[in-house]
Amino acid sequence: MHCYRLLGSFDEAEDLVQETFLRAWRRQDTLQSETGLRAWLYRIATNACLDHLRAHPRQPQLRPAPALADPGLASPTSTAVTWLQPYPDLLLDAADAVIERETIELAFLIAIQHLPPRQRAVLILRDVLGWSAQETAESLELTVAAVKSALQRARPTVKEHLPAQRLEWASAEPTAEERTTLQRYIEAVEQADPAALAGVLRADVWQAMPPQPIWLLGREAFMAAWTPAMVGPEAWGDWRLLATWANRQPTAAAYLRKAGENDYRPTWLAILRVENGLVAQVTTYGDDAFRRFGLPPLL
Repeated sequence: MHCYRLLGSFDEAEDLVQETFLRAWRRQDTLQSETGLRAWLYRIATNACLDHLRAHPRQPQLRPAPALADPGLASPTSTAVTWLQPYPDLLLDAADAVIERETIELAFLIAIQHLPPRQRAVLILRDVLGWSAQETAESLELTVAAVKSALQRARPTVKEHLPAQRLEWASAEPTAEERTTLQRYIEAVEQADPAALAGVLRADVWQAMPPQPIWLLGREAFMAAWTPAMVGPEAWGDWRLLATWANRQPTAAAYLRKAGENDYRPTWLAILRVENGLVAQVTTYGDDAFRRFGLPPLL
């Protein structure tokens, strides 16, 4: 989880966890005591991730104009984090520590990717893990003054890139409202009912499709893009959706059965942000995400 927050990529985080254990094995003599094992591993993991980011530098890119947009709507964000991947709640629940929703949801992960790597590490160690300035300084081989300065610069940047209403819709656990909205979304797609799908979307809903730069803005634009896949001569086929959760957010895993086929095959994974019982944002990933969620290969 620590590597995932730093990198934003599930696949890269898995690789860096293995790198962390390899480095730890080679540096066993630097472990002072078993009571310090956790902090020792975090230090190794943090520096492994920072080394990776130095070798593979990247930063959020300016988001192009939407492929489709309703008139009069302002863009909710100016940048795209194309390498961001979802994290299955199944793995979060298996962790041996409490994972606060506000530190794992997509909005937070996107915001911290706008920070330089070392600032990102400082913010995670101080504000997420709750380390002291002294502990953080020792882990990153910085002075306490440098840690405090980095944190002071990091916090405004993160706040700038978080949705304005974030504190209103973030909660520790999935809400009944989110579960109901997810079920309405699923039923609308499965029943190929454009009116029902439109009824579960906010007027200013927007959809991103990482790693592709394509995105949609507004309910009418969303429906114009997706209705042909549901009904009419260009319909893709029959849909079955499974409810799951990613990054503590309601998620729908879509399976498609094309004409003449017997099986429903993985197609896309949609992570929803729900506000006041309506979908405010949809982040859609391809079928390559299914394996991380333990979802069946066929239905």
